[in-house]
Amino acid sequence: MIKQENSKMFLLILLGMLSAFGPFVTDMYLPSLPAMTDYFSTRSSMVQLGLTTSMIGLALGQIFFGPLSDKYGRRPLLLVSMILFIISTVFCLFAPDIYSFITLRLVQGIGGAGGIVISRSVATDKFSGKELAKMLAVIGAINGVAPVAAPVVGGLVTGTIGWKGIFVILLFIGVLLWIGCIRFKESLPVEQRSKTGVVSTFRSFGVIVHNRRYMLYVLQLAFAQGILFAYIASSPFIVQQHYGFSPLAFSVCFAVNAVAIGVAAALSVKFRRTENGTLIGCVGMLCLSLCLMGALYSGCSFWTYELLMFALLFMMGLTFTSSTTLAMDSERRYAGAASALLGALCFASGGIVSPLVGIGNILVSTGITFVVCAICSLLCALWAMRRMATKVAVYTVMKD
Repeated sequence: MIKQENSKMFLLILLGMLSAFGPFVTDMYLPSLPAMTDYFSTRSSMVQLGLTTSMIGLALGQIFFGPLSDKYGRRPLLLVSMILFIISTVFCLFAPDIYSFITLRLVQGIGGAGGIVISRSVATDKFSGKELAKMLAVIGAINGVAPVAAPVVGGLVTGTIGWKGIFVILLFIGVLLWIGCIRFKESLPVEQRSKTGVVSTFRSFGVIVHNRRYMLYVLQLAFAQGILFAYIASSPFIVQQHYGFSPLAFSVCFAVNAVAIGVAAALSVKFRRTENGTLIGCVGMLCLSLCLMGALYSGCSFWTYELLMFALLFMMGLTFTSSTTLAMDSERRYAGAASALLGALCFASGGIVSPLVGIGNILVSTGITFVVCAICSLLCALWAMRRMATKVAVYTVMKD
């Protein structure tokens, strides 16, 4: 009996939704922080710890689920992660105190991480080359749009049905995806799975970190992601406090800028060579970051800031799909571990970069953060492409 495969459309929808777990777990409840502070009768800093622990969970969970999916298959680990996410979300709704809530957010992040890391692994299992780029374009578009769209959705939900409504929506999404994972057909054949023990499975990280091309593209992505997190951390203060816009107007700006990332991620597959999307995006990020730094320092108008920010996020979106494709395509032996390390480093960059924009004058520190991340991102991309060009040249000489 021939095993029926999932349709491409089914995989597109399932993997796209799974990949959005990170930003929706971390960002959707941001507008509800004041309401939660009152509900738990605590300090705002304590409620914000729920954001920190969820990001830690998302990073740790990817390190855990990625390599194990190389050994046991994608489907079993997806089902386990979804069940963990659903249970922790239910308990978040009924958390008796802030300390329980903070702990449960850690568990919720770990559960959500499984969907993020395994979605990239499944795409790598099923596709390669241009087809992989097209699939990752959808995942990249959602990953780019979700961080800026999630707070908008969270604000609307909080304003209508309260902060618990956000976790009801997350619970519904979790159940829906669990059903989707039940229908999902395993993408990693038994003969291609890791044959080593559990401990040895995690040693695959030691192998992939020596793949310099993979690591350079991952670092390029991490620095580009740093720009996104710096934008998310600084924009509420710049738009609302510096330019004097209302929370509603700020939400509209968020939504508009989300379009830039999504459109760029979709257009990146049109490049004849995948490397072109990364290179154009990195050069564009550096040029626009320099313009933004100068504009913010000189006290530019809101529209100058918004147009430059829209263009910067568009250039960043070009690199998301291209660099993810190049990284995952260069490390197919341990796709789960490769996806895990990619995701963990991107979330780690967000945790490191976000506080930097709050140092001193936020306009100056934001501009400097953008430029530093853009320079590092471009250098990593150029180094990776140089290594690839050298390998091609050596191969050509040997062939001749």
